[in-house]
Amino acid sequence: MYDLSDKCVLVTGASKGIGAAVAQRMAEAGAYVAVHYGSDRSGAEAAVAGVDPSRVRLIGADFSRLEKVEALWEQALEWRGRVDVLVNNAAVMRFDGGLEETTERWDEVWETTLAINVLAPARLLRRAVRHYLAEGGGTIITLSSWAAQKGVTNPCNIAYGASKAAVHNATQTIARAHAADGVLAYCIAPGVVRTRMSEDFAESMGGEDSITAGLAMKEWVPPDDIAHTAVFLATGLARHLTGATLDINGASYVR
Repeated sequence: MYDLSDKCVLVTGASKGIGAAVAQRMAEAGAYVAVHYGSDRSGAEAAVAGVDPSRVRLIGADFSRLEKVEALWEQALEWRGRVDVLVNNAAVMRFDGGLEETTERWDEVWETTLAINVLAPARLLRRAVRHYLAEGGGTIITLSSWAAQKGVTNPCNIAYGASKAAVHNATQTIARAHAADGVLAYCIAPGVVRTRMSEDFAESMGGEDSITAGLAMKEWVPPDDIAHTAVFLATGLARHLTGATLDINGASYVR
């Protein structure tokens, strides 16, 4: 097992799915984990149940409000005096933003999606980089999506795909600009993961069987596959991997 006992990790969107798995595995590796949640505090508590309470801090923040995002960073930083690893995971996927929707609905979906999936994580990217430049380095792990490279299957999710491409590019820009400063920045791009978000997507596309049939491995990605990858990246053992995108999709999309 990797040892993260000297690191403080901030994981956003950690009340369910990928974020919950990442928070759990980071804690098991010994990290101090700032566990962000939107409204589901009980989910965040469940993600780190059994972990030494002194090594966990739960912080609620509404990502549609940038002042709350700033407060999240400040609270995480104040807790241990530093944040060594930022895992930018929190995101929403709306299923009512298709091209045939009313202009009002289209605009609402885009506004909400960009606020939570781009503007909020971008604020955290900015705060993390400024902190790392002052502290001599640190790590950023952004949860992107294969949709950022290949587009979305359902046009109703167009805002989601675009948002993931935006935060993906922002992370790569940071990697290139600050590699010499000790700022390591990675993107993880999952395929179909066993989360509620993916289950909702499958339902919108005719059910799980039709989605699974199109996967090379005929399996959905377990959240733990992503969590273990994030833990490895958090160790800093692969410094020259900075700027890379790690595809986790069971060979269903090979670039």
